[in-house]
Amino acid sequence: MMEYLNTAIRAAENLPGFVYALLVLVIAIIVAIFAHWMAFRLLRRGIATWGGDPDAVFRHTKAPMRLAFVLVGLTIVLPRVSLPTAWEARFQHTALILIIVLIGWTILLLINFYAARSVLRHRFDTDDNLAARKYVTQVRVLRRAFNIIVVIMTVAAVLLTFEGVQRYGVSLFASAGAAGLVLGLAARPVLANLIAGIQIAVTQPIRLEDVVIVEGEWGWVEEISATYVVIRIWDWRRMVVPLSYFIEQPFQNWTRETASIIGEVNWHLDYTVPVKKVREKLEQLVKDSPHWDGKVVNLQVTEADKETIKLRGLMSARTSPIAWDLRCEIREKLIDWLQAEYPDALPRMRFLSAQSARQPMPDK
Repeated sequence: MMEYLNTAIRAAENLPGFVYALLVLVIAIIVAIFAHWMAFRLLRRGIATWGGDPDAVFRHTKAPMRLAFVLVGLTIVLPRVSLPTAWEARFQHTALILIIVLIGWTILLLINFYAARSVLRHRFDTDDNLAARKYVTQVRVLRRAFNIIVVIMTVAAVLLTFEGVQRYGVSLFASAGAAGLVLGLAARPVLANLIAGIQIAVTQPIRLEDVVIVEGEWGWVEEISATYVVIRIWDWRRMVVPLSYFIEQPFQNWTRETASIIGEVNWHLDYTVPVKKVREKLEQLVKDSPHWDGKVVNLQVTEADKETIKLRGLMSARTSPIAWDLRCEIREKLIDWLQAEYPDALPRMRFLSAQSARQPMPDK
């Protein structure tokens, strides 16, 4: 075996210098990849033996660590081989680019890993989830903003390793007039959404699962990305709105401070309706409903026109979907009660015929 190995080494040494150097570099890359594979395999076995989940640990770190192993191998081998000057400069430039990419990649992985870990203990499947929605919204929006910043800085650092880009940058700063305006206008949508994302993360006019009314549509905030917000409308449609909209345009947020909300139900009834009886029945129906949170129930006469009066019932619930169910339930049950107990109190049209108008009024 050793004889074959010595023979192969002597044969390789007889090759031309640049071919021998390339062969050594290729072998170094292969050895680095193999060392990476062996290291991860041993670590996976060790973590599985300790009762951990190796996939959770290595799911996102395998690729950048492979690149790190290759860079270490090239760093060890390059000083020990003789390459043409041009080739050596290109290899050094490539290694520098890979190092910059590896640093940016590692920062992205760390940001995403710690962001994902920090939101695990916050749950949305409870009625009082305001604190969880605040925290998760802030973490996710800031994570996306930082990811964009890291990517931009990594790409800029890679481009600045090229002399042509450096010369162009110097000339651009020297003539920071029309070219600067053009670049500023071109980057305005990206920068506007990035700044809006940071503002939303800090001030939080909206949060995940907030109930909002945007452009006349009622729904929940389903997703907040780096450039847009997805609104889940009640009928399962999705409205996609630019992130800057929530900084520049007015909208309604029903769950800004708390998930509890007051629902409203209106009835148009005849003037003969016994308002006191209706109020008592409304309070009974609301208190018997499992959707009521035990806080607000009220009935008022809010309008009176020439034909009907308008009764408005107020009732509170823990969340807006529960409030919707409560409103529909009370509206239906009170109408059934009115039809059974006071059918004359339902809206009706009064008219006086010509014959009855000519008849004299009876003496009292």
